[in-house]
Formats: sequence, C-alpha cells, structure tokens
Amino acid sequence: MLLSAEQSQLVLVDYQERLMPVIHEGAWVLENARRLAQLAALFKVPCWGTEQNPARLGENDAALKALCQQTVGKMHFGAFEEPGLSELLRKPAAQAPQGNARSLPRHLQKPRQQAQPAREQILIAGCEAHVCLLQTALGLLAEEEWEVWVVTDACSSRTERNRDAAFDRLAAAGAELVTTEMVAFEWCRSAEQPEFKRMLELVK
Repeated sequence: MLLSAEQSQLVLVDYQERLMPVIHEGAWVLENARRLAQLAALFKVPCWGTEQNPARLGENDAALKALCQQTVGKMHFGAFEEPGLSELLRKPAAQAPQGNARSLPRHLQKPRQQAQPAREQILIAGCEAHVCLLQTALGLLAEEEWEVWVVTDACSSRTERNRDAAFDRLAAAGAELVTTEMVAFEWCRSAEQPEFKRMLELVK
C-alpha cells in the first residue's frame, strides 16, 4: 500500500524547546520534522502539532510550529486521551466551490455534494518515541478508522534503546514504518508532477 497526498494528514508530536536538547540525534530528527512539514505544505497535506505541558516544556520549535495549521496543548502523554487532536483529524475535507449562479432556477443548479470524509492516512512523528509518540499512535490505531504511518527518521527518544523499542511495539500493533524520503516520493508519485523539482530540493 502506498501513501496518497490526497488521503494523508501529518501529526508532529512534541518537538519542544526544553526537550529537544536531550533527545538522541535531536538536531537531525528536528530537521527531518521540518522537512516533513514543508513537504506537507507542498502537497497540500494538513499538518497538525502537539505540545506536552507547554508551560513546563516550552513550545514546539518555532520554525516547525509556523508550518503547522494548528498546534494543540495536552497533559496526557497520548494526544487521543483528551479533546483537540481527534477533532482536527476528523474534520471533513474542504469542498471546492460549486460555481452555481444564484440566478439559475433550482432545477438547473448542480446538486450540492456531501462533505467528504476525513483523510484516513495519518503520518505521525515526534518525541519521545517511547512515550508521547507511542501512546498517541496506539490511540489512533485503537480507533480502527485510521491507517497509521510512523516516520522513523523524524522520531527519537533520549536513548536509542527506548526509541527502537517503540518502533518494535508500533510495528507489531499494525503501524507502517516509513522514512521522510519514502513519504516525499509516495506523495509525489511521478517525475512529471509539477511539485517534483521542489520535492527533490527538500529531500536532497
């Protein structure tokens, strides 16, 4: 199964200013998260952020936060344990204007389409992989309405062992493990796409 930009949403978990300095390979992980958010903007994929207890851990990296459509604060480690993220993910897809002239008789107007269901492919990345990322992803999987894809090179913990244990549990629970470049090329699909050149600039 391949990712589809039209069916994807991106969730970036807790890249906070007081947390990232102690994260294993934190600078590289944060750079990949920024790259993911830029790719989401390029391919018109909704991008959401979360912040764990921001009063204590600070806000998300400013450049990353600016690329998110909305960032929600939380106190639970799993973002699905409280309101906020679940409502954003379930928003119906925006409808294009129908272009009906109001002056036309009703029988000549195009019928209104029903709202499209929410995008069901949820890409998730964040810190710490074995705590907030893990619990949020498992919460998504428990809902059974989402396909969950964990972007491994944009995730980490304070130790490699904890990070890798999180990946093992997530894979066993049914999450797909991918990398930033996999996401980029699957969202693009073709070298003939107008976004291809910019996509290459971002991943290279």
